[in-house]
Amino acid sequence: MPPRRLPIYALALLSSIASAFYLPGVAPTTYEHGSIVPLNVNPLTPALSEKDPQLRSVISYDYYHPAFRFCRQEGGPKDVSESLGSILFGDRILTSPYELKMGVNESCKAVCEPKPEYAFDKSSALFTNQRIRQNYNLNMLIDGLPAGQPYIDPSTDTEFTLRGFPLGEMDDADKPALNNHIDLVVNYHEAAKGKFRVVGVLALPSSRPGNKRKPDGGAECGDPDPKSARLYLDDQGSKTEVTFTYGVYWVESKTAWATRWDTYLHVFDPRIHWFSLINSAIIVVFLCGMVFAILTRALKKDIARYNRLDSFNLDDLSGSGGEAEDGVQEDSGWKLVHGDVFRTPKNPLLLSVFLGNGTQLFVMTGCTIIFALLGFLSPSNRGSLGGAMILLYTIFGFIGGYTSSRVYKSFGGEAWKRNIAMTPILIPGIVFATFFLLNLFLWAKHSSGAVPFTTMLVILAIWHAPITPPVRVNQIPRQIPPSTTYLRPLPSMLLVGILPFGAIFVELYFIMNNMWFGKVYYMFGFLFLTYTIMIITCAAVSVLLVYFLLCSENYHWQWRSFSTAGASAGYVFANAILYWISKLSFGSFTSGVLYLGYSLLLSFLFFILTGTIGFFASWAFVQRIYGSIKID
Repeated sequence: MPPRRLPIYALALLSSIASAFYLPGVAPTTYEHGSIVPLNVNPLTPALSEKDPQLRSVISYDYYHPAFRFCRQEGGPKDVSESLGSILFGDRILTSPYELKMGVNESCKAVCEPKPEYAFDKSSALFTNQRIRQNYNLNMLIDGLPAGQPYIDPSTDTEFTLRGFPLGEMDDADKPALNNHIDLVVNYHEAAKGKFRVVGVLALPSSRPGNKRKPDGGAECGDPDPKSARLYLDDQGSKTEVTFTYGVYWVESKTAWATRWDTYLHVFDPRIHWFSLINSAIIVVFLCGMVFAILTRALKKDIARYNRLDSFNLDDLSGSGGEAEDGVQEDSGWKLVHGDVFRTPKNPLLLSVFLGNGTQLFVMTGCTIIFALLGFLSPSNRGSLGGAMILLYTIFGFIGGYTSSRVYKSFGGEAWKRNIAMTPILIPGIVFATFFLLNLFLWAKHSSGAVPFTTMLVILAIWHAPITPPVRVNQIPRQIPPSTTYLRPLPSMLLVGILPFGAIFVELYFIMNNMWFGKVYYMFGFLFLTYTIMIITCAAVSVLLVYFLLCSENYHWQWRSFSTAGASAGYVFANAILYWISKLSFGSFTSGVLYLGYSLLLSFLFFILTGTIGFFASWAFVQRIYGSIKID
């Protein structure tokens, strides 16, 4: 082969590879007419209903929970392989006895042959009726695409699909009725002649007490009219025989396979996102303007006067010169603490461990958002977001260890072995212990959301996989004068912490909606901008606070910068409590414990993250200003 043709052949090979490349788990599956299309089932999850706008539980239940009496296939259901992130987020995907054939319509078909063990007794009827009252949804997957219900956004008249469909519904007399029939409307796209792909799934459930299975194996479906009689489970003592049926209707669609998730990814009134970003941007511009004014005017003027004063011959100073020096010291007291500003703070080991883990969280969060923004974490690849977060946090462990050790050394710490041990153990240990404790509540409730013990061991296995100050430190600490009210720890945390929270408030609301209501969050462009604004806000407010502290001759800035920026986590937790009051209505102690536990855990991690941003912004500011003055 001539050497000059090598680049041409290489480009041709790369183009052929690129044309056949798909991200893991998102490659399209093509079916022929009449071929089997798998229908898998996922756990039942609580949701909202048109009659009840509040969430009643946060506990999910396995589809084959004994109390539901759903049909099982011959030989029992089989597990479908899942990623670590999918398992952690509660997915337990199993096979089902439903039979779907590409392009073959079925108006009425029984799921299985009625058996005595499928009859609802008193306990199973009570359990199922309670789940219907709590608005639980069934979750089915056809070719990896969730079955959902059509919904029209009243503000924009846009039609989209809500994942899941109700297990049952409350009638006009407030009595629970079980949906025992499902009409599945499956949209397909012809990718090539005789080659079809699934591009949409709608589920239309109904309650039909007249369902029967015929002796010849066929089925007779009851009246679909919603005004007719409904199927009620007797929870007073007698058994209730239920025949589950379904229909399948195939509809050709022009939707391409690459855009089949668009109908699930609906944004409710995007103007709210833009309003939030503009509001946050105004806050950032205001704060950055204040910081810029301090750095370019006040500090520049102070540094020039300090350096000019130090160049004088003190022996030749006149009385007016001494008054000028007093004026400088009185106007700008931050130079007076130059010998104490780099003094080792209290509990330096704990602070260095927090900062190491905060840096690790900071890099992991940023990289995860960027990967999601570039489309690598597609919702079609279930659990990819959670898996990416765990993987990136593990990979960036060296960043956390390096940061913790460097900061601890700059503090003059000597217990370096303890620092090495605590950095990868303390914060991850708190997270793991909290997660394990909350998981015990799920195990006790026999919830499908409980992470298996083997998966906990996998997480445990994955988990184990100097700065020189510009001035000298005085031997005797300087006495700190009394602070004004707004510079005291608690008032300053309340005043400063609300600004970073205000920058993320609206996006946090949408994230919580998607997290607790089982929706798909994909607004990573808005999230990236919000995350950037939050970083700038945390840095700006921390620098301002530290400057005012140093001007008041308070040199204990290390913990203050960390805790003040991290105080926004308190507002995050308070917002979670208000969200509970306004949007949630739990009927069990376990649901309340789980909600509070996960909210506290997320707020704690947010405290570590924002505190780290505030500390390093303040550290850079302090290094800069004290490195610019002449100290004898």
